[in-house]
Amino acid sequence: MALPSYTTPGQRIWHYSYLSFCAAVLFFLVAPLIAVIPLSFTAEPYLQFTEGMLALDPDAFSLRWYEGLFGMCGDIDSSTSVMCTDKWMVGTKNSFIIAIFATLISTTLGTLAALGLSSPHMPFSRPLMALMISPMIVPLIITASGLFFFFAKYNLVATLPGIVLAHAILGIPFVVITVTASLAGFDNNLLRAAANLGGPPITNFFRIQVPMIAPGVISGGLFAFITSFDEVVIVLFIGGPDQYTLPRQMWSGIRQEISPTILAAATILVILSILLLGSLEALRRRSEKLRGMSPG
Repeated sequence: MALPSYTTPGQRIWHYSYLSFCAAVLFFLVAPLIAVIPLSFTAEPYLQFTEGMLALDPDAFSLRWYEGLFGMCGDIDSSTSVMCTDKWMVGTKNSFIIAIFATLISTTLGTLAALGLSSPHMPFSRPLMALMISPMIVPLIITASGLFFFFAKYNLVATLPGIVLAHAILGIPFVVITVTASLAGFDNNLLRAAANLGGPPITNFFRIQVPMIAPGVISGGLFAFITSFDEVVIVLFIGGPDQYTLPRQMWSGIRQEISPTILAAATILVILSILLLGSLEALRRRSEKLRGMSPG
């Protein structure tokens, strides 16, 4: 966007210096991702750019690590076969299953909590809000330790339901925050008008309020899904030795043997995160349009 003609030289210098600083920070954050993606296509079992890759030699690139990730181990030699196991596919499947169920639970409970906390008749709403978002503030290892000792009393440790519930607890704060932000711009006069016209409360909620806050609910659900899918600390504490997720398999692979298979999995996670964040941005713009705001 071009600067107005009346800007002073000092303002122009400040504007372009600010843009340059933001570009440098963005490059610093994105540079590791830029290096990971091409390295995942290397033909060699090393985490470095070979001379052939730098020369753009087609023989220096290969899909062998993606084949190992998906269990197609035909081109993987014996020296790296340890990284080609069904644990990658099992971990990916488990990650999706856990993330989906955790997202459903956290979205439902988080939306209900946000509706209650946004009510003007709710006592102690601020302390309760601080308690609800505490999993985002407390160090994750402390949360994982507390969940381990609590779940151990109910035999939920080393079980799939225990992992799902633990991930749901981590996702609830994101849903509460996004839904609360959506409710802040909701006009309660719409519900009063619907009630005056004879609409029952449940019908008014699902036909008037839910469509208006749907972008916030979906955004919170996507945040909860990303949090669950990328989580490894909770799985290490709550999960059993045979309950693998994709992040846990990546962590185990780093401990045992560093292989480009990990980079292939990281590339897929990056692409998935970009798609989800793009969806969040689209939902944000739709929410602003529903509120009569122009997306900034």
